[in-house]
Amino acid sequence: MLISQKLAAAINEQIGREFAASMQYVAIAAHFGLQNLPELARYFFNQADEERAHAMKFVHHLVEAGERVAVPAVSKPRDTIGSVEEAVKLSLDWEHEVTKQIYALVALAEQEGNYITLHFLQWYVDEQLEEVSSMDQLLSVVRRAGDQLLFVEDYIARSGHPEAGKG
Repeated sequence: MLISQKLAAAINEQIGREFAASMQYVAIAAHFGLQNLPELARYFFNQADEERAHAMKFVHHLVEAGERVAVPAVSKPRDTIGSVEEAVKLSLDWEHEVTKQIYALVALAEQEGNYITLHFLQWYVDEQLEEVSSMDQLLSVVRRAGDQLLFVEDYIARSGHPEAGKG
């Protein structure tokens, strides 16, 4: 057995969280799409795709380790967004929470001496630095732009963010 039942259960919980994050980003992107903010919509649709891909990496890790995948129910995403700042702040807060969740998985893998999973999780540790930094930077730009959302749209389109121009 490459993964203990305890670690497999924790990874299954994280799979659910990653899918939930994907759905939350879909809700945010749809909101921006309806507000005729195509760059923000594209950015968050791509974030949604990225979170789904994160969930699938965990799924494949469990399958490759011969463990059962048991995705928990995913809660309904928040679908009322008051402002761009609120949406980005919600996203940044979520990325900080995910960082704590990944750290907890790392600690469990270390405690169990599971070096395969520990190595696998290092990718997520590195990814969280990028996710938090990117969302923090976007929040800063949103706050500086105030009501001038076209500045935010322009920033995303021209910033070189991996999400810019995709879709």
